[in-house]
Amino acid sequence: MKKILSLTSIVLSTALFAFCGNKDIEEKPETNHATDTTWSFNSLEGWSYAQQDDNPAIQYELNDGILKIYTRASSWDRKKLFTEKSDFSTGRYTWRTYIPQMGQGDQASVGSWIYCDDHHEIDFEVGYGKSTARLELGATENQMVAYMTTQDNPYQSIKSLVDVGWHIFEIDITLKNGKYYVTWYIDNKVVSWVQQTFGNEYTFHIFCSVENLTFIGDHQPLQENYGLYDYVSYKYHE
Repeated sequence: MKKILSLTSIVLSTALFAFCGNKDIEEKPETNHATDTTWSFNSLEGWSYAQQDDNPAIQYELNDGILKIYTRASSWDRKKLFTEKSDFSTGRYTWRTYIPQMGQGDQASVGSWIYCDDHHEIDFEVGYGKSTARLELGATENQMVAYMTTQDNPYQSIKSLVDVGWHIFEIDITLKNGKYYVTWYIDNKVVSWVQQTFGNEYTFHIFCSVENLTFIGDHQPLQENYGLYDYVSYKYHE
């Protein structure tokens, strides 16, 4: 599965940024939390661009309130945008994301996810999928494979099929016994859940991305692949 490289390996379009709210590093009041926000992508106010590859090209566009991120054929492009704020914790995270017809067997992923560090990441990653995964799930040509993953604490990855088109991807986080309990929704249907071993001492940035990643296909992409984002929202709850 995808693993984000260490912070120092990320090539940014601007300055380096600090991930992750961790009380071992910076003590925060218990009442300090992010406020409800919706980003409609008429602009990128509140967001920054990052690229975790050796290609300096800026590969995103804004058109009529739609964010497009894309990767090139025959490349290992990893392009992403993230919220400048990193104080998101319990609550409902929502992305309205367009999943296109991706190249057959292409190792490319449309990501909707939250990230603190390599051990504290919760995500949706959607791509064509390896042939073995598609066979296991009984995928048709107009269906892509969605992975719902926690990278650690504990590691878990669940696969599901999604049709080509617009979808509502949601990650809902509550506290159970002081630890994060995570539920993934696709189009208002629960598709995965997990109890984490950490709680709100860790907080998150919100990400949108398109990345050429080896786990999600059979070969380096043979075509340009892309994802579209209509809006992203966060609604706080305990």
